[in-house]
Amino acid sequence: MTKAPLVSVIMPAYNAEKFIQTAIESVCAQTLNDLELIVVDDGSIDRTFEIAQQIANRDHRIFVYKNPHSIGLPSAPRNYGVNLAKGRFITFLDSDDFWLPNKLKNQLPFFDFEDTAIVFSNYEKVDERGTRNGRLVIAPKLTTYRSLLLGNIIGNLTGMYDSQKVGKITIMDIHHEDYAMWLSILKKGFVARNTNTVEAIYRISDHAITSNKLQILSWQWKIYRKILHISFFSSVYYYASYALKAWVKSRI
Repeated sequence: MTKAPLVSVIMPAYNAEKFIQTAIESVCAQTLNDLELIVVDDGSIDRTFEIAQQIANRDHRIFVYKNPHSIGLPSAPRNYGVNLAKGRFITFLDSDDFWLPNKLKNQLPFFDFEDTAIVFSNYEKVDERGTRNGRLVIAPKLTTYRSLLLGNIIGNLTGMYDSQKVGKITIMDIHHEDYAMWLSILKKGFVARNTNTVEAIYRISDHAITSNKLQILSWQWKIYRKILHISFFSSVYYYASYALKAWVKSRI
């Protein structure tokens, strides 16, 4: 029997022909070899699937699928990939971002702490062309459920969780689904640890869904009130903290 990979990387993709090769190659170039990459095309009408499949033909660790039930949200292809994942550790990378070579290798040792279910890292922002000029997003070394309510400091392109400790997590069909996922894990009593190193590159696009700040704030309020069922006054407190931290991050 084929040995199960240690890490499963889930990559949702939609009309990403411009960047997906860089994203996939950054996974293939990891200094940790014991991985699988699951690319899930979410109904692209460009060459995204074709490019991904061409690379997969050269690397047996890459598997490319088409999501049969697209709903226009990244939760669907991510869940599709998670269901297929064979690795103990599950992590995510969007098709327009990319990793630095030691990302996985540097994160895995932190799971030796029994209370740690999530490991994440700092990351760097770049423009659409990938120009690097030191725009670093630095997060705290450790976060809990309560502290994460004050604002999402886990960059989804850096986060990884241990499915042996928490099981496979079903991602909600909502906006800010990654934040809700990290909260659901930490609510079990675990903590998230930061490697305190920069391990990923986040590409800023003028057309990215996260560019609409007002929409983001409304999504955040819904998570507090509708998903987590936090009281109104506590939600106001957490919401104000989140908005401030989001503003600070946007200035980087």
